[in-house]
Amino acid sequence: MNPLKVNCFALALLATLAPVPAFAASLGQMAGQMVVIGFAGNNISDKSVIAIRDEIAKSEIGGVMYLKTNVASLAAVKAMNAAFRAASPTLPPFLTLDQEGGAVERLTKDVGFEEIPNAQTIAGDGTPDEAGKVYGAMAASIAKLGFTVNFGPVVDLNVNPSNPIIGKYGRSFSKNAATVAAYAGAFVRAHRQAGLLTALKHFPGHGSSTTDSHEGFVDITKTWDKSELEPYRTLIGQGLADFVMVGHLYDANYDPVGDTAHLPASLSPVWIDDVLRSQIGYKGVVISDDLEMGAIRKQFTLKDTVVRAVNAGVDVLLFSNTAAYSAGLGDQIRGILVAQAKADPKFAAHIEDSYKRIVALKAKISQ
Repeated sequence: MNPLKVNCFALALLATLAPVPAFAASLGQMAGQMVVIGFAGNNISDKSVIAIRDEIAKSEIGGVMYLKTNVASLAAVKAMNAAFRAASPTLPPFLTLDQEGGAVERLTKDVGFEEIPNAQTIAGDGTPDEAGKVYGAMAASIAKLGFTVNFGPVVDLNVNPSNPIIGKYGRSFSKNAATVAAYAGAFVRAHRQAGLLTALKHFPGHGSSTTDSHEGFVDITKTWDKSELEPYRTLIGQGLADFVMVGHLYDANYDPVGDTAHLPASLSPVWIDDVLRSQIGYKGVVISDDLEMGAIRKQFTLKDTVVRAVNAGVDVLLFSNTAAYSAGLGDQIRGILVAQAKADPKFAAHIEDSYKRIVALKAKISQ
């Protein structure tokens, strides 16, 4: 059967069965699907976890982001994920984590999860096929716990080995774009085999930076090179991009100061609409890096962040909810989205377009 017809059939079926009907949801529900948020609690009986489950059920948020603080045991994680998925079975939530291997992982040996080496070590020790076996075993273990998204692979080039957040921790496969694409492709295919979505990160490239966007403003104007886009071109061309995660990286050559703000890529229509979508041809879901990182939080208000991100072309707004934890953060973000949409028809159209892309991607999550 024609794959296109299969995909169309899946979307049509989803539209008839989902409690939040595809393309017919309220503005608030569409906006809610754009929000993925960190949460408090590590047990299915925690009040905060119950509240998050209810938000998922009402389509007030589109998913959650796990941090180490949410992982008390693998059994507890599995139970929480089962509750989250049961809350919205036909429009499944994005249940996300960062499980790259090496230093960046939420599931560790302390709770009985088998850890794997970082990307640099994996690329140095074996072929892409061998890497795929390692990632396949990890992905299968993640999927058994009920997750739907793993935020990887890192496709940053190891241009600056002294980079404080990529090179320092061996998170890049190589400084060579073709090598990065080959190993990242193995990562993506292994996760798809396990029924998991992945995210290419950190667009347009964090590997050449000299500072860390977790801490504050990152200017890549003098360090970034167009070669850092090549893994994205390759992987998107091969159909291996579920999400593209956009980093908080500023380049004056692409975003000269015009409205007094130095816009990082995550808030820049030049990077997202022009470079990623128009030049590279990406049609899928764009997700921001954590919008509570210092690079954003220290420069922009919550409202400014949300409005700029959506106007730039971001579909999913990721908030770790760690800067100053708020049980009502999801409501705040959704409220900003709805209010701006009511005031600006163009913004409302952005929300509708994002919702359509999100629903199409969620149709790929294994039931």
